[in-house]
Amino acid sequence: MKGKGREKCVRTPRAKTSAPAKAAPTTEAQQKLQSHPKPGTDWKELEVVHENAAGIDIGGSEHWVAINPKLDEQPVRSFPCFTKDVVQMANWLWDRGVRTVAMQSTGVYWLGVFEILQQRGLEVYLVNARHTKNLPGRKSDIQECQWLLKLHTFGLLNNSFQPSDEIRKSRTIWRHRGNLVTQASSSIQRMQKALIEMNIQLSTVLSDLSGVSGMRILEAILKGIQDPYVLASLAEPSVKASQEVIVKSLQGNWRKELLFVLKQEVQLYQTYQKQIAECDQKLQSHLQSMQPREGTDTPLGPRPKGKKARGNAPQFDLRAELYRLTGVDWSQVDGIDVQTAQTVLAEVGIDLKAFKTEKHFASWLGLCPRNDTSGGKVLNRRIPKVKNRAKAAFRQAATTLLQSDSYLGAQYRRLRTRLGAPKAITAMARKLACLFYRLLTHGQQYVDKGQEYYEKRHRDQQIRYLAKKAQLLGVKVVTPEPAVA
Repeated sequence: MKGKGREKCVRTPRAKTSAPAKAAPTTEAQQKLQSHPKPGTDWKELEVVHENAAGIDIGGSEHWVAINPKLDEQPVRSFPCFTKDVVQMANWLWDRGVRTVAMQSTGVYWLGVFEILQQRGLEVYLVNARHTKNLPGRKSDIQECQWLLKLHTFGLLNNSFQPSDEIRKSRTIWRHRGNLVTQASSSIQRMQKALIEMNIQLSTVLSDLSGVSGMRILEAILKGIQDPYVLASLAEPSVKASQEVIVKSLQGNWRKELLFVLKQEVQLYQTYQKQIAECDQKLQSHLQSMQPREGTDTPLGPRPKGKKARGNAPQFDLRAELYRLTGVDWSQVDGIDVQTAQTVLAEVGIDLKAFKTEKHFASWLGLCPRNDTSGGKVLNRRIPKVKNRAKAAFRQAATTLLQSDSYLGAQYRRLRTRLGAPKAITAMARKLACLFYRLLTHGQQYVDKGQEYYEKRHRDQQIRYLAKKAQLLGVKVVTPEPAVA
């Protein structure tokens, strides 16, 4: 029969086990720590550089800290991000004998921790996240702080550059001022949009809507004046457009909702201008409180001709203040004006001893190729992606050299013809960075040798190259003598 001879499988019920005793309630951090596997760290593989070190994984709500297991029974702990808890973390590290700490520059969350740890007397290594990203296994906060501890213990992390405290103060003010200038520019664009929607083409006859003529006309419009002849009479005589064209540009459909938007944007723009003026006063007082450089007692000469200050320039003599602090008249340098110099100084400071040479400074800015090699072969020559305001300032300064009748302008135009605009901008930005380093380090004034000197030098270089090439081919190059007048 079908199925004959088969044995029946009888399931026996499992014995009932007693319920486990309820454990004491634990915090969320302790539960996460208990569920995480214990790492098998060998502390004798490499030479220990920082024996009493710590690694901190910075977070938005909590910070995870790891120290040497020999220093505490619970070497990995979590601390909330409140100031009281961060001070407790610093005291715990100091009491356990920790004297150096490594942490990543995560957003802006690291700033408060950095200052508190420094005030406690700890040596803080602010490391680049790119240097610590090769964490084996799955990434978690506990693994991250232990990985930072291991790398820092064996001296495998480099400390990031940090300017002095007085430079950080000026950097904060200057960055905030730049944000206000950007927001004011956005208000001007929205003013132009409201006018164009009413078919008032004022922005086509005035080069700057925020100038004297533009603001005078806008204030009259907001007061209820809509007669184009009356509005056109408020323009300055120096406006290039004729009176008839200005009158035609001020004829449109005066919609009430768009006039309301225009009023709001004008008020916003005026508010931003007041805040920018307050930033200028704060920045001026801070720069005046800084120690001047030796040898800057001599008065500063007049501003060079053809080099006007930008429209958003500070309302005080920034050129004189920077000369007092650095000993360099930055208005004399082609490409680098006073505001560009202030941007770079606010990011890197006046003392550049942290950079051994100008090449180190250019490499830190991200203006040098990587030149990654393996087996004698160059694998990568690309410029690293570095987000740095000083780098952006040098690149912007390099673009202004296109119309400059100077040595640097002639060099940029030749590089632009040979390499193209993107590579030429990077090359000239590196040139300006090296020039900035030399002037700031030695305190010498910049002297432009002129476009003719560069062209003559380039011509002599080409002649020497052709003579050397002709000599290899058995030909002699003869240069004609200059004609006698």
